[in-house]
Amino acid sequence: MSRAPSRPAKQAAAPGPQKIEAFTAEDAAQVERQRSWVRDHLEAGARQRYGTLESKLRLLSTIIRSNWIARNEIQKLQCLDITFGDALVQQMGLEWVAVAERRGRAYALRDPQTGSMLYPRSAISQRLEQGQPVEVIDLFIAACDKIEEVRRRPK
Repeated sequence: MSRAPSRPAKQAAAPGPQKIEAFTAEDAAQVERQRSWVRDHLEAGARQRYGTLESKLRLLSTIIRSNWIARNEIQKLQCLDITFGDALVQQMGLEWVAVAERRGRAYALRDPQTGSMLYPRSAISQRLEQGQPVEVIDLFIAACDKIEEVRRRPK
């Protein structure tokens, strides 16, 4: 398979003041490179199916179950996190944003209904790095349930 796109410097979230920003052209290009790395696992004639929620989740599950990425291939693992985030955007109506912090920029999902922030850049990758099993559908359902729970809280 192709080489994963390089990770921009200083992607990790850091404590301290944060500024939430719309994606820059550079942010959007980086995320698209990561998204493409996952999408390119589909045969050329099937890549248009990446647009469906079911296809994204199935593709993530297949890549993980087939052990196509080693635990130490951090950049490739983070590509899976982007696709997982895309699935949450599609299902829950979230939006990608950049969070500028002292140590750099992190990509996050913001819920327009609550303002809550989620950081999908570690949803799958950290679990796989630590050797934990990942059931994509279960993880996805749990994330959606948590988003719904936050949305039901009194304001």
